Amino acid sequence: MSAGREDSNRRMLRARDVMDRDYAQPLDVPTLARVAHVSEAHFIRTFRATFGETPNRYLQRRRVERAMFLLRTSDRSVTDVCLDVGFTSLGTFSRVFAEVVGEPPSVYRRRGPLPAVPSCFVMAWLRPGAN
Repeated sequence: MSAGREDSNRRMLRARDVMDRDYAQPLDVPTLARVAHVSEAHFIRTFRATFGETPNRYLQRRRVERAMFLLRTSDRSVTDVCLDVGFTSLGTFSRVFAEVVGEPPSVYRRRGPLPAVPSCFVMAWLRPGAN
């Protein structure tokens, strides 16, 4: 791998790490592009080429993954979970959740608590798009 490619990957990983760590915070493309030390347009293009999805979609999916866990392991309302994971609109949260998971949050919650298995298996089984 060339030094330029390696540097680009490192910059994208740095931005993705921020999204993984601070998913519940308001994050936007200008902020993430600054983390990666590139322009906004270059950031979007390179992130998509590197990870196969846009930064916005990655962040939404990351938030939905966390919401999936909270819906099945807590008694918080769907609205509280929506706000806890960084969405500001219940309608947007429900739409994105259904797009990623295949069913609305309230239906997903009715499946009951998560089974008692190692969390690495649960995450692999429940990861959106893994099926």
